[in-house]
Amino acid sequence: MLNRVVLVGRLTRDPELRYTPTGVAVANFNIAVNRPFTNQQGNREADFINGVVWRRQAENLANYMKKGNLIGVDGRVQTRNYEGQDGKMVYVTEIVAESIQFLESKGSSGGGQSSLGQNQNQFNPNQNQNQNQNQNQFNQNQFQPNQNQPTEDPFKNNGEPIDISDDDLPF
Repeated sequence: MLNRVVLVGRLTRDPELRYTPTGVAVANFNIAVNRPFTNQQGNREADFINGVVWRRQAENLANYMKKGNLIGVDGRVQTRNYEGQDGKMVYVTEIVAESIQFLESKGSSGGGQSSLGQNQNQFNPNQNQNQNQNQNQFNQNQFQPNQNQPTEDPFKNNGEPIDISDDDLPF
């Protein structure tokens, strides 16, 4: 069986940090995730998904992220229930985050990726690929003699315009 969730969305409220009686940090959060299609009016609808994260990542999330920040969540779906104050059963479905990636810096609301409070276990789909590339590059350069030649800039265009259309750009 497989229970794996990967989400990218914006926090809909500031994360709520608390500690268990044994001192373990836990943070509750809610993210808005756009659906991949539009409705009849041409607008994208969003799903609002509750999540929980534990320990150091809970503290990092609460300390560095706030309402509106973009985050990536890697985790699993969990369902639980309990008896409410009125005696009725309350059913909860939430994401238990195993790792959270901060996709914006603390003061940003649409910028680049942040390294604030990141953990080695955070969600990064290219992590293994980048490690392999860096390792291969290191191994290749390790046994080559040191050459004192200036490195030529591969992006230098010699003053000529770059021939690229907007359709070729990934953003």
